[in-house]
Amino acid sequence: MSDTTAIKTHKIRNTIFLFLTALIWGAAFVAQSVSMDYIEPMTFICLRSFIGGFFLIPVIWFLDRKNKEEHSGVMIPSEGVRWTDRKLIEGGIACGLCLFLANCFQQTGIQYTTVGKAGFITSFYIIIVPLLGLFFKKYCGILTWISVAVALVGLYFLCINEALHIQKGDFLILVSAFFFAAQILVIDHYNQFVDGVKMSCIQFLTGGVLAFFAMMIFENPQMAMILKAVFPILYTGIMSTGVGYTLQIVGQKGLNPTVAALILSLESVFSALSGFVILHQVLSVRELIGCVLMFGAIILAQLPDFRQNKH
Repeated sequence: MSDTTAIKTHKIRNTIFLFLTALIWGAAFVAQSVSMDYIEPMTFICLRSFIGGFFLIPVIWFLDRKNKEEHSGVMIPSEGVRWTDRKLIEGGIACGLCLFLANCFQQTGIQYTTVGKAGFITSFYIIIVPLLGLFFKKYCGILTWISVAVALVGLYFLCINEALHIQKGDFLILVSAFFFAAQILVIDHYNQFVDGVKMSCIQFLTGGVLAFFAMMIFENPQMAMILKAVFPILYTGIMSTGVGYTLQIVGQKGLNPTVAALILSLESVFSALSGFVILHQVLSVRELIGCVLMFGAIILAQLPDFRQNKH
């Protein structure tokens, strides 16, 4: 097999991995919605976070072992970071705090809105990220500002009814998008120093601990009800949290970041399709218009700025 053929095969395989990631994450909105029929938000977040964190431990062991074999026993610095590394712990806890807050608002909000709307509103983080990046003096192109304007119009159609009232669930999920954006920026800051999968494991365990205390203070978890929600809990814990994140890490390797982001943004489309097929949730014409505008804004935000291509 020639090098060119090998590269093409590698890109096709990684594209499939990212496509599967978007599908898994989109369907997870259904599992999150169904679980709320039996258990409360903090209980769900606690269980899915711990399951995802513990699931990644054998994955990390496998990746470390594979890395040793590929490098003749010599690990590259980012992959050889020890669990006791200060930046790894610091980054994992910071990511865990952001993810916990994002999950709190999203999981509470999903009780009051449809799966499709939740997926599209959550995807707004793709546009929020470059805007928050302005505070860190990161470039924000003209296409980003255009996408923000389009997304705001989309959010208006998606979230605000004719009486100019925003629904409670939609507002909570919109807040969660800001915390998801903050988490992405924290990952971007620490990812250059540490192993991303190990940091992810710590962030999930951190979120699990925070959710555990919140669960014990504000909720009354019952084993009988937890068992009734065991399948959506396992899906989000293993598939969405563990498998999805691992596929994302592997799939993004060697792919153009813009292409990767575009594929992952299909999560919002899969959430709407999953809600329709599994839960029979139908969006109104007004909401569908909002979804189309949101998806268009998401794609526009990922395109390279023409001004950056000038020499």
